[in-house]
Amino acid sequence: MMLRTCQRALQRNSQSFLANQRQELQEKLQSRSFSVKGASTMDKFDLPKRLQGSVSSVWNEYITLAMKYNPLNLGQGFPDDAPPSYVTQSLADIAKDANPLLHQYTRGYGHVRLVQALGKLYSGLIGRELNPLNDILITSGAYEALYSTIMGHVDTGDEVIIIEPFFDCYEPMVKMAGGVSRFIPLKLCKTEGPISSADWVLDDAELEQLFNAKTKMIILNTPHNPTGKVFHRKELERIAELCRKWNVLCVSDEVYEWMVFDGVEHIRICTLPGMWERTITIGSAGKTFSVTGWKIGWAYGPENLIRNLQMVHQNSVYTCPTPLQEGVARSFELELTRLGKPECYFCSLPRELQTKRDFMAKFLSDAGMRPTIPEGGYFMLADWSPLAQKVDLSSEPDKYRDYKFTKWMTKNMGLQGIPPSAFYSVPNKNLGEDFVRYCFIKKQENLDKAAQLLQNWK
Repeated sequence: MMLRTCQRALQRNSQSFLANQRQELQEKLQSRSFSVKGASTMDKFDLPKRLQGSVSSVWNEYITLAMKYNPLNLGQGFPDDAPPSYVTQSLADIAKDANPLLHQYTRGYGHVRLVQALGKLYSGLIGRELNPLNDILITSGAYEALYSTIMGHVDTGDEVIIIEPFFDCYEPMVKMAGGVSRFIPLKLCKTEGPISSADWVLDDAELEQLFNAKTKMIILNTPHNPTGKVFHRKELERIAELCRKWNVLCVSDEVYEWMVFDGVEHIRICTLPGMWERTITIGSAGKTFSVTGWKIGWAYGPENLIRNLQMVHQNSVYTCPTPLQEGVARSFELELTRLGKPECYFCSLPRELQTKRDFMAKFLSDAGMRPTIPEGGYFMLADWSPLAQKVDLSSEPDKYRDYKFTKWMTKNMGLQGIPPSAFYSVPNKNLGEDFVRYCFIKKQENLDKAAQLLQNWK
């Protein structure tokens, strides 16, 4: 009797123990399951793999810095003076126009009046009749023209050659398309005496080695930001030779096409033998008419290449603002009547900018920096390293010296420039650390203030 009682008690204890073990095991599994589900939920909303590793742009960082310290901003590339009066007046006239359709959607690939004006302009410039409806795409700034070009032509694993320093959106856009960026830096071949942007050159052997069967595209920027280099005919012919040899697409970013100095010629690479059929050229109304906030750009090239851009554009932006396109069209129509004449804005703007360029070069030199005199564009690189002993950068935690220097200048001198290492790939960022980029398409009074700030510091 007592034995059976003990056996039943032992059995109950065993069952209770096993039940407790099962419950603990279930709780652990549920906890792990919740943890895994939680982790996977968080991972699910991370950046896609193609975007991982991306960082905030230098513009976001330095705009925030400027808002905090309110310096004299010679960093960002926009005019701080009024655009031509006829450009802004066109927009005022459009706002009061009796045609209600000027405030509605227009043709997705570009407002007809605008593509017709651009077709007439570029047909004359490149010596080839453009079909405005097929060979030109209007985009949301040159930025979107670049995006649509890269996304429309670069496939997974395609290699894209990027010349350094480069406008900082080139590499991320290639990455988003699944492409592989291959970099080649412009190298300064002269360090003594006056330095020209023409002294920044590509190593020919290094350039040739980058081209191979995987190369899909090379991105060319002329006039170049930030060096101000205008690629000369011999340099362009060499790039064209390699593009033809390897059947490579050339994307020619020519947004500063009208801002060329000292009698230097801006040559459009699409006009070289065998290059029309493999070139997409990009332009900008913001740069052309000093209205960067309008965000109207374009790409032109052969129909079969532009078609790829249209596919991206129609499924992202679709169409650009009708009133702005109409305003740009009217402005081009006016300039077409005086093209090549002294009063043409495309002639008067570079005359004005060359004077400002020379003024900036002098006050930077007087302050002890070594400027590169640009042949085009409206930026100037200056080597600030001769001033290194005059500044204590220990308070700035940034990794690269040009970031330290430009932030120190913003906070302590009230003068802001842009660090050029932002325009280099990570392995080559050291090439930009001794420089700062300044913009000279500014009011003369603001350039005078910058000169005075540096003179007082000196």
